[in-house]
Amino acid sequence: MSLESRELRLASALLEFTDTLIGEFEPARQLSLLADRCVEFLGAQGAGVTLLEASGQPGPVVHSAQQKDVVRELMEWEQAAGPVRESLESGKPVQAISLTSREAAERWPAFTAAARRFGIASTYAVPLRRRGTTLGALSIYTPQPPPHNGALAIAQTLADATTVGLLNHRAYAQYRELSGQLQQALASRVRIEQAKGMLAERWETSPDGAFGTLRQYARRNRLPLDQVARAVVSRDLTDAQLRRDDA
Repeated sequence: MSLESRELRLASALLEFTDTLIGEFEPARQLSLLADRCVEFLGAQGAGVTLLEASGQPGPVVHSAQQKDVVRELMEWEQAAGPVRESLESGKPVQAISLTSREAAERWPAFTAAARRFGIASTYAVPLRRRGTTLGALSIYTPQPPPHNGALAIAQTLADATTVGLLNHRAYAQYRELSGQLQQALASRVRIEQAKGMLAERWETSPDGAFGTLRQYARRNRLPLDQVARAVVSRDLTDAQLRRDDA
């Protein structure tokens, strides 16, 4: 892949990760795509994302489509003690380290031994973090010695773009839910006002008096006020039924 082509693909990937305001968006698919792009751009043997549970403990793992069995096993070891665990706890990147070194063996003995069995030569991790919020951490495994610092920067950039996209989608989903609730509340209020007006006109009474009758009927029959108003507007509830509760 030429330098120009690689830069265009990277730019396209960044746009892909931030364009999340769509109804069919799936976070798990987006994280798997992040891992795939790391394999593509960084010459990795595999990559995966560990998400944080609400409790703050490592939770679900989403991995690249390639070497999925390898990544799954390695990330299980890593969650106990490894680069991704350190990145989750600190919220900072963990620099690439050779897994043939004494430092790696002493720092993460179980994970390092497992990685060596799969032919992993080095690993590094970056957080999925934005403005104090850590969603998880991205771990990358390479069959070569530790890469240059540019690889870590690219991994962090991809992780940052993904995090922005995930947080934007979360905010968008919350907005849509709130908007729906407000629309329902407004529609309910309109129906209640309509029912009050209909009864007040028919009974030649005040709107407050009509509302009192609606509320009394709803309470005695343990029904939502909006449901009673809807029945009045559709004429499924008769004046006699309403006024029987007034007696």
